[in-house]
Amino acid sequence: MANEVVAHYLDGRVVKGVSHDIDPARPTCHIRTPDRQSIEVKLADLKALFFVKSLAGDPSYTEGSTVEAGDQRARGAYRIEVEFADGERVVGMTVRYPPVRPFFYVVPADERSNNLRILINRAAVVRFEQPPGGTPL
Repeated sequence: MANEVVAHYLDGRVVKGVSHDIDPARPTCHIRTPDRQSIEVKLADLKALFFVKSLAGDPSYTEGSTVEAGDQRARGAYRIEVEFADGERVVGMTVRYPPVRPFFYVVPADERSNNLRILINRAAVVRFEQPPGGTPL
């Protein structure tokens, strides 16, 4: 299945395109850019890989940080807040807290987000926490 993705590198570069071979257990994947270039991406070089609804996105949209009541994506998930070394913050949900693997998925709290899910490189995270309570949503 093709995934539209936006790769954010640790060094600040950004690559947008489509990928068919993303597996957090494998060290690399490939992204085909809109100009039909194929780029091999080392997951360890990424801050995060954003699976998106649209490569264009909506820069004017301000993403919310709360999970709406009745949101089916929250079943069995834990709320998590992640802060990257560059200061970017992501608020969402994950199925395992605390994340123990080098790469872990977060689903954005805002269901209207352009991001469907985010594969986060734990090495790029300076802080992650869960709100008090410690129970699934």
